[in-house]
Amino acid sequence: MPKPLPLLPIPLPCRTKKKKLIMTISFFPFFLTSCLPYLYHLGKEQSTIILGREKIETVLNKPNIDSKTKEKLILIREVRKFAIEELALNENGGFEYFTKLERDEIGWNVSASESLALKPYTWWFPIAGTVPYKGFFDKDMAIELENELKNKGYDTRIRAIGGYSTLGWFSDPVLSPQLSWPDHRLVGLVIHEMAHATAYLPGDTTLNESYASFVEEIGTERYYLKKEGEKSSHLEKFKKEKTRRETTIKLLKFYADRLKEIYESDKNAETKLLLKQSTISQFKNKVIEDKLIPEEKSKEFLARDWNNEDFLGALRYHSGEVSFNHLYAKANYELNLFHKEVKKLFDLPEDLRKDFLNQNH
Repeated sequence: MPKPLPLLPIPLPCRTKKKKLIMTISFFPFFLTSCLPYLYHLGKEQSTIILGREKIETVLNKPNIDSKTKEKLILIREVRKFAIEELALNENGGFEYFTKLERDEIGWNVSASESLALKPYTWWFPIAGTVPYKGFFDKDMAIELENELKNKGYDTRIRAIGGYSTLGWFSDPVLSPQLSWPDHRLVGLVIHEMAHATAYLPGDTTLNESYASFVEEIGTERYYLKKEGEKSSHLEKFKKEKTRRETTIKLLKFYADRLKEIYESDKNAETKLLLKQSTISQFKNKVIEDKLIPEEKSKEFLARDWNNEDFLGALRYHSGEVSFNHLYAKANYELNLFHKEVKKLFDLPEDLRKDFLNQNH
């Protein structure tokens, strides 16, 4: 269930949110020194991406462009136009340029959580605020951080980055690894990342990602209905994936609640760990039983060492569907009004935003 993840271009002090702002300011020289290699790494790679980009129109006019690249770039151009005109998304959300990367993946995010609590490990960055992941363009650096967190007892996960948004600070280009995506997922990617540039609350990743995922689903369906009609083969693929995803997310939430009950019980740590492994095993077996993944991938799925971060990572992108649907209806199914309703949530206290995302009816 991979989803595009945002990555900050050039964050400053890379600290966890446990440090108060006054401490961040007081010890800024120390923070800057300790993070200098990371800052240099991100700055260098982001600069390469920005400086290496070309206007999509320029690329399309090259005589030696291959047919696949041409088709994908034309699709992205069409979707961007549709997103601005029909979905009321910010025109500064990127996808006007193309950058060819000399690697198969864009980058990698490291995320982690407590071992006996569904509580993410977080970092704080300017602009983005508190986020539950740290991004790298070098996999070895990501592995190094993951090992550090593992050694401290955290549940960890490294995920390849499908896409990211600089939230309108730069005109984010299409990156060459993205051109290998199926058309309907590429449509979703463009809409998802442009949604981030339209409405974003620093420090609330679950709200931001769930909102962008909601707009992605609404927008993808609208795009194919208008372009190809109800019998669209792309729309059919999208709907099948959506149905499977909704079933899987429902299952994830059910077992996440069971894990939460275990962690909040008065049992000792050893018992909690045993119950945790048993519950995760039950979840994996249920996924296989319900045929939510292809049969040829079942052995690989069962062998994978699932942990708390897998549950948090998935739910980070798919919370609040019921509440977002209510807001969408309240906006008379007009996305320009829906975006405004979402921005009103930004004024709510954190506990009320969590309540919004946790509503089930």
